[in-house]
Amino acid sequence: MLAVCAAAFAARPGFADECVRYKVLYKWGLINKQAGRATICIRSKGDRYQMSLVARSEPWADRFYTVRDTLVGEATHDGFKPLIYQKMSHEGNDDKHDVVRFEYRGETVVGHCSRRVVKKGELRVDQKQVLESVGPTVDMLSSYYYMRSLPFETWMPGSRFHLTIFSGKRKEKLTFRYHGLEDVKVGGRDYRCHHITFIFTGDGGKKTSDDMDAWITADSRRLPVQLEGKLAVGKVRCEITD
Repeated sequence: MLAVCAAAFAARPGFADECVRYKVLYKWGLINKQAGRATICIRSKGDRYQMSLVARSEPWADRFYTVRDTLVGEATHDGFKPLIYQKMSHEGNDDKHDVVRFEYRGETVVGHCSRRVVKKGELRVDQKQVLESVGPTVDMLSSYYYMRSLPFETWMPGSRFHLTIFSGKRKEKLTFRYHGLEDVKVGGRDYRCHHITFIFTGDGGKKTSDDMDAWITADSRRLPVQLEGKLAVGKVRCEITD
């Protein structure tokens, strides 16, 4: 499966410049309210792709938990290999800055990672580490585009594909589990979609976060029109607004 997916990814055409916008809904019981918004963009520049994601909570949600996240990254045109990833976030009382610089040594991918965490104005974490993996490796931003180029049309329900994901904090295994084709309605429009689940695990196969589901259009654009994940209380759903 790994070789087939890698070959199919390399054979697909490159990404066109685009910006995709989402509204972020908080759902708990009868509550279904927009809690935030996010925009994710990709641009081609020279032999690289430049990517960004900007997310923020709505004013009403700021009273409970403020979110201001900015992710930026670059990847090669050839093979879509991540080169650098940064996440600057303000969540609640925490300010975090993660950086991953990717290096390629044959089949081995090396991540030079750093993380700084400031809580209420006090530096609490200032760490550096080197992570290594073999095979497809991404970060949280480039994974959005990598998944869109997987050959879902050749998969059967229950098929799985594994890759490695680096952050400034740790190395995780990201598993895509395929459920098949489904019809979903988002923003009053009907979409025929591939339904997949993201599964994040660490050492020993222990889950590092709750699963997340995505519905990706079964057409040439492969747009994720809906993403959904659980929270400690309720769940969050991102719906495309373009």
